[in-house]
Amino acid sequence: MSKSKLWGGRFEAGTSELMDRFNASLPFDINLMEYDIEGSLAHVKMLGRQDILTAAEVEEITAGLKAVKKDLQAELEAGDFDFNEAEDIHSLVEARLTAKIGELGGKLHTGRSRNDQVAVDLRLYLKDQTELIREMILKFMQVLLDLAEEHTETVMPGYTHLQRAQALTFGHHLLAYYFKLKRDYERFGDALKRINVSPLGSGALAGSSFNLDRDFTAQELGFERACENSMDGVSDRDFVLEFLSVASNLMLHLSRLSEEVILWNSKEFSFIELADQYTTGSSIMPQKKNPDLAELVRGKTGRVIGSLNQLMLTIKGLPLAYNKDLQEDKEGLFDSVNTVKIILELYPEMLKTMTVKKETMEKAAATGFLNATELADFLADKGIPFRQAHQIVGEAVLFASKKEKELDQLQQKEWEKILGQYLKVDAGELKEKLSVNAAVNSHATKGGPAFEESRRVIIKEKEFLAQKE
Repeated sequence: MSKSKLWGGRFEAGTSELMDRFNASLPFDINLMEYDIEGSLAHVKMLGRQDILTAAEVEEITAGLKAVKKDLQAELEAGDFDFNEAEDIHSLVEARLTAKIGELGGKLHTGRSRNDQVAVDLRLYLKDQTELIREMILKFMQVLLDLAEEHTETVMPGYTHLQRAQALTFGHHLLAYYFKLKRDYERFGDALKRINVSPLGSGALAGSSFNLDRDFTAQELGFERACENSMDGVSDRDFVLEFLSVASNLMLHLSRLSEEVILWNSKEFSFIELADQYTTGSSIMPQKKNPDLAELVRGKTGRVIGSLNQLMLTIKGLPLAYNKDLQEDKEGLFDSVNTVKIILELYPEMLKTMTVKKETMEKAAATGFLNATELADFLADKGIPFRQAHQIVGEAVLFASKKEKELDQLQQKEWEKILGQYLKVDAGELKEKLSVNAAVNSHATKGGPAFEESRRVIIKEKEFLAQKE
């Protein structure tokens, strides 16, 4: 069966079957079906307002387009749609329309090109998807904030270089990812400003000789404005690049969180245990409970970044205006959108259902000299220059390590031996100041992990999320 095409008069011979398959985009741009019809309905309405089509023609074409949409939705839902029917979604819709209403269907394309048509379809699609992703990010942020509030006083080790560094809280750690996602939410909002521009009416590259009202179609389709340059309107894919860039940034954040979830879930850490619903087993080792969701997120991050890189390489050498290379803007985008959405749906549920092992976290925070910095700060507060205090505490850590003790386990005589030449020592006072909770709560500077400071931040962010409801 020959594919429906919107061209051919200039050609004596048809394209080869292999060329048809290579050239076709319908198997993936079927995703734009509803947006293509939405753009067509606005275009036809405008043609009527501008007296380019009669009211009767507008009415018949409009009814035909709505019927085509209904038919295609039913076929797609039933799984009996023929993807070889047309070259692309635009050819398909026009061919179906013409089959329903006759030659009048050919007037649909008046004052329009596939070049501006595909650009408007893609922008409408991405506008919807970006708004949906932003809503999903807000829900994810709410889960992180709820967990942070629950674990405001759940003490754990903080790490640098994957070495135990200073004590903080699980809530504080989760808040770090909350703010990463908050920036992602804002970045998608910024990207939406560039997506929300209508190229419809730009034609192939030079606009149209018909008296089109581009501002009307922009408003009708919910865009903020119409683009100001027809060549830019059909050739611009910055908005796709920006979306993929922001999506890649989001995936990088989720990949980093996944790496920590994987570590925390291991027996070596044993800080958390993931629920059965979000883990899988081994085909050979019965005891295994693998954090596959987190691992897949870490792995699929490269997939989204790859889509960004692929489109950048596609665009880098293209002259203006439209080139067929731009057909490559869709598959990676559709895949990235679907990847991001399913992850944003699954990941919060995985976090909500995990078991947090508070005692294990606190025990880990109490070992490994995580309070060494607090001791150095204490000595500096007593008038000893910090650099000297740093040296003294390093010697104290070495002393305690040889004794197989933690700093807060040293006795009066041991402290006198270490610190006696510098200041009067009270082992009881030191033990209290070097306790895990005291160490955490001593870091009460803005944005620090102290319990009350974390509560202040959580209250503030609750207000932010409440405003977005």
